[in-house]
Amino acid sequence: MINQPTVKLGIVGVSRDCFPASLTKARLAALMEEVRKAALPEVYECPVVIENDVDSMKALDWAKSNEINAVCMFLGNFGPEGPTTLFVQKFQGPAMVLAAKEEGKKNLASDRGDALCGVLNFSYSVGLRRLKVYIPEYPNVTPEEAVAELSDFRNIARAVIGVRNLKVIGFGPRPWDFLACNAPIQPMYDLGIEVQENSELDMKVQFDKMASRTSEIEAIAKDMAQELGMERNTYPEILPHIAQFELALMDWYENQKGASKYAVFANKCWPAFQPVFKFEPCYVNSRLTQRGIPVACEVDLYGALSEYIAECVTEMPATLLDINNSVPDDVIPEGADLGGACKKDLYMGFHCGNTCTSCMKSCKIKYQLIQARLMGEDITKGTLEGQIKPSETTMFRLQSNSDAKLVSYIAEGKFLDIDPCSFGGIGIAGIPGFARFYRHVLIGKRFPHHGAYAFKKVGKILFEVLRMLGVEDINTPLPAGQLYPGENPFAV
Repeated sequence: MINQPTVKLGIVGVSRDCFPASLTKARLAALMEEVRKAALPEVYECPVVIENDVDSMKALDWAKSNEINAVCMFLGNFGPEGPTTLFVQKFQGPAMVLAAKEEGKKNLASDRGDALCGVLNFSYSVGLRRLKVYIPEYPNVTPEEAVAELSDFRNIARAVIGVRNLKVIGFGPRPWDFLACNAPIQPMYDLGIEVQENSELDMKVQFDKMASRTSEIEAIAKDMAQELGMERNTYPEILPHIAQFELALMDWYENQKGASKYAVFANKCWPAFQPVFKFEPCYVNSRLTQRGIPVACEVDLYGALSEYIAECVTEMPATLLDINNSVPDDVIPEGADLGGACKKDLYMGFHCGNTCTSCMKSCKIKYQLIQARLMGEDITKGTLEGQIKPSETTMFRLQSNSDAKLVSYIAEGKFLDIDPCSFGGIGIAGIPGFARFYRHVLIGKRFPHHGAYAFKKVGKILFEVLRMLGVEDINTPLPAGQLYPGENPFAV
């Protein structure tokens, strides 16, 4: 996928001066051997073992010259907390800490590393410098355990680096009927995100400018036809028009990122879009999202950001869906696998047709039924409709509330292999504990109707990304017997 950072992870060994540096070097060598065995990509060993401030500066020079953008501070022994956290402070990119477990009783007599102490002092010094550092649940590891932690951290770092170098591009004001997608943008700037808000007229001018680039439009239309095949390409006559729109968006993406490295879109897609452009933008939105450039519906800036984070942590396409409607009993076959959820925890995630083909069980180009009631079929063609593929999923949203404070939720579950019997890009989601979560988090904390969906269970990674970004209000489903704040204990 394009539009994501490549994480170049540096492993920096540290050693307290009253411990032999050879202990850190030997343990670092064992760790790197396991990294090579696991074929973990883009992981580099720093040749400098940090024992003092001068070493910190040398290690920083190494990181800069090798374009290292994330680091793991490896405590092969107790480690010097001052020089270690000084390096982290001046490095400024995502950082984590791991510490070496003792290998066995033969080492305890003279080669003990005391890394449990070291992580405690590291944590204290990190707090003094007001740094956000990823510390795993179990930071003291064997070389084999370190590989799993490093793999997780690469996904965390990818999202953090991406967000800090992101531009969110919007076209048009939020639709009046969907004011819920509107939110203060100050928290985006606090995260380091650039926001570029444009008029719908800007997109019309951009679209018209693309008309002369006929060979590029033809190539995109041909690619669309190949992706859809005969059966799904219901309206081949619209492909040149929506191909021109895709070219317009991609041209804007390439030329308007400016100083940012990555970009996403949040575009107004109704009600004026269809009479002016004569098609629906949904299929084009799905194609860009599939390549790593989420295009959120209804100018949902935070929806686009949430989709982007989900794509960064999975390196897979995500989608944006309405938390939409209940599931009637007669839709659920007898004995159906509900993915660990009960019937009251099922709901349908829906949108007009923005979920990409690789995330659909079956799909084809259709017209948007709801908008066609008002505008007719001719100008509402271009949605990608069908059942979302059965898979694991993580629903997720990062949002500003009305007080310009970041809030978030994460919930894991599954898209079920049950026919939704409805229209749009739609799937039945089973999230254990969703009914109470919906009432006391989604409603209770006034989240909007859009959620981002990763096609993988990545709650652990998303939680750590949010903490690295400084988000404190992170909501997850609570188990039965544990009350949400304000939940009526007599109604459970």
